[in-house]
Amino acid sequence: MRTEPFTGPSGEHIPVARSRHWGRLLAAGVVTAIAGWLVYLVVVNPRLDWGKVAEYLFNDRILAGVWVTIEISVLATVLGLVLGVIVAIMRLSHNPVLSGLATLYIWFFRGTPVLVQLIFWYNLAFLFPELVLKVPFTMIGVKWDTNLVMTGFTSAMLGLGLNLAAYFAETVRAGIQAVDHGQTEAAYALGMTPAKRMRVIVLPQALRIIIPPTGNEFISMLKTTSLVYVVAGHDLMTNASQIYKANNLIMELLIVASLWYMLMTAIATFLQGRLERRFGSEAVRLVRGGGLAARILPKAAA
Repeated sequence: MRTEPFTGPSGEHIPVARSRHWGRLLAAGVVTAIAGWLVYLVVVNPRLDWGKVAEYLFNDRILAGVWVTIEISVLATVLGLVLGVIVAIMRLSHNPVLSGLATLYIWFFRGTPVLVQLIFWYNLAFLFPELVLKVPFTMIGVKWDTNLVMTGFTSAMLGLGLNLAAYFAETVRAGIQAVDHGQTEAAYALGMTPAKRMRVIVLPQALRIIIPPTGNEFISMLKTTSLVYVVAGHDLMTNASQIYKANNLIMELLIVASLWYMLMTAIATFLQGRLERRFGSEAVRLVRGGGLAARILPKAAA
């Protein structure tokens, strides 16, 4: 950053000399040297075949795994976001049964590892060989073979989505509670039902706070999908592991998978930055200034 010179008593310009931070320069030099040395050791390692890395980078099975990873991430994130909003509303409900069930849901899915949940859903057929949906006390309904329904893809989507919902519910709850309580009281004064108040007044403002952190959840989901290999979900990590088990190119295939994960994460991070620029300052203005309520409540009163 360029510094403007000071002006002396006689109008002369007094240049300001920038101080040199020798400690910063030394620390930067040491860190750069260590990082460069580590990169050099990996690049020139004779046991690492970079030609194979380039060969498998656009392999058909790798590309198919990338697409499945994106599919699982998107579907699980959507499931987690929708269910998270529902659980958060239940958690804030004055009904003790709904609030208790939501609290139990959050505690259970946050308390069990994702890997355990994936394996559980994949092996659901041990508990329920058939999934039955019928009208109570009648024989009218349909049933499915659990082994055909709970594929690796379905198990991954359910396990990751239900787990995300528990974490996202707390994010939604924080966003809802950040909305000024006076707007809620004004909505009640106008005779709005709790459902309409939540839909028209609270959620539109809370979403402007909730949306930017949603990018973090999706980025985390992209990397968490690597656990899907335990249920053979045909994602990127699953396909990469199947390839290196056949040709013993373990490090090469791990580098290929890492490069794709980093690329997907970079794209998601860019989109997250756009979301934050779009909603960040607007969220603060609306919540603190009551912008949305100021537009809606007068119309409702009229």
